Amino acid sequence: MKFSTVMKWITALGEGFLAIPIIGGAFVIGTGYSALGVMFVLHVITLVLSIRDMQGKVGSILGLLTSVVSVIPVFGWFMHLITAIVLLISAITSRRTSVI
Repeated sequence: MKFSTVMKWITALGEGFLAIPIIGGAFVIGTGYSALGVMFVLHVITLVLSIRDMQGKVGSILGLLTSVVSVIPVFGWFMHLITAIVLLISAITSRRTSVI
């Protein structure tokens, strides 16, 4: 499995956790919104790896946008949910090759 696919799985799980209505919101607020900064950095890393591996980039770009607009409560939840789904689909459909 390529590193970009592994990062898609990791970011999809992170976005999925943040999409849990009360728990994800409490986590974001409890960390002083730094969780969104961490997710932004992880999405940048995933995007760079996806470009290098010539794989789908939509999930990572959507994740970057989500990290920025997630300070809006209900809209942020919706964006985390959509981003998690897109990243999961992208990770599942990635070409299966081994890491060298």
